[in-house]
This record gives sequence, C-alpha cells and structure tokens, in this order.
Amino acid sequence: MTPEEQIVKMKKAITQAVKVMGDRFGSTEEDVAKAIDELKASMQTAPAAVVPPLQSAAAVSAGV
Repeated sequence: MTPEEQIVKMKKAITQAVKVMGDRFGSTEEDVAKAIDELKASMQTAPAAVVPPLQSAAAVSAGV
C-alpha cells in the first residue's frame, strides 16, 4: 500500500469514527467498537515515519 493510499484509509477511518461517536442516539456500541477497530487497523499499517533529530536552540543560534 502506498503512503497516499494509507493516508486515504486513515482519513476515512477518522471521519467515520467522528461521525459515529458524534451521533449519540443513532449509533450503537457495536458501531463505536467497529469505528475504533478501523482506526486501530489504519494506524497499525501506517509506514514508520523518519523524524530527523532536533537541534538545540543554542546550536542553531551558534550556527553549528
């Protein structure tokens, strides 16, 4: 799955979870559980992001 496809999947899961959890009277506990499971699944298959190490403010201002 490409990163773009993964992002689309995660956005869809988040949108569905917000919709289900925001509808207090129209959603069942099963709907909420399913939305949470879909969120978990979308996050577990996400590619690991590479985060560069942070530079300290002193090193940046000193030009290091």
